[in-house]
Amino acid sequence: MDKAKAGYREGIISIITNTGLFGLKLWAGIISGSIALIADAWHTISDSLSSLIVIIGTRLASKKPDKEHPFGHGRWEPITAIFIGFFLAVIAYNFISDSIVRYQSQETAEFGIWAIVVTLISLAGKAVLAHYAFYLGRKSGNTAVTADGWHHQTDALTSAVILAGIFFSERFWWIDSVLGGLISLLILYAVYEIVKEAVNKLLGERPDPELIYQIESLIKKSYPGGVMPHHYHLHNYIDHKELTFHIKVEDNMDIRSGHLIATDIENRIFKELNITATIHIEPINHDHKND
Repeated sequence: MDKAKAGYREGIISIITNTGLFGLKLWAGIISGSIALIADAWHTISDSLSSLIVIIGTRLASKKPDKEHPFGHGRWEPITAIFIGFFLAVIAYNFISDSIVRYQSQETAEFGIWAIVVTLISLAGKAVLAHYAFYLGRKSGNTAVTADGWHHQTDALTSAVILAGIFFSERFWWIDSVLGGLISLLILYAVYEIVKEAVNKLLGERPDPELIYQIESLIKKSYPGGVMPHHYHLHNYIDHKELTFHIKVEDNMDIRSGHLIATDIENRIFKELNITATIHIEPINHDHKND
């Protein structure tokens, strides 16, 4: 599935669904007098902003390469994921703060029958949205869509916390504040996973061992025993990958022959792995300091 289409589709469906849930939660919170549900309604509308960021990020990432950005604009995707991580971190901080205040003041949430119904609808809707975003993220490889899926997942957990508060608040006055703190920790863990993956892509990743194995197998098939690859560096531009590495060849090989071998390997890597490779040639007896 195309990354851009996946981003647009998930973002639009998310905005429509979250706007509808915002209206339901706000209405139920007002008629039942539930402060928690009203707060969760405003939390939900913030998801529409998150999804809007996904759409904008996908749009920017899908732009074609130009003179200023010869490797394309694919890195807007992890940048967008970092923005979503920031919003999740803010939400987690607010939950932790509210949980501490509620515990200190021994406050309990007060819910009505409509709060139960709307919370169940929200829980189911958010769970479906999360699984749909994860599905699109896997199919398209769009990390921003996957990050938004984590956002939906945390919202489903938030609804579960409120639901738990409904059934246990009379028996355990502290249940709402304690569960709120636990959910905050889960949200922060999701932030860590999202930001870690995005930052790794921006800073540069060590080539995956499986990728190195594929490259070395490809070379051995064409040049058994005659070429030794090493010293790999991968530059990930999301929609475009640049790979640089060295190959050792016989000491007495002429420049033209070495160039033909390197060019042939570069072409094979692009054809089979869709990666643009740049190869440095060096004599077999040369010791590289980073070998």
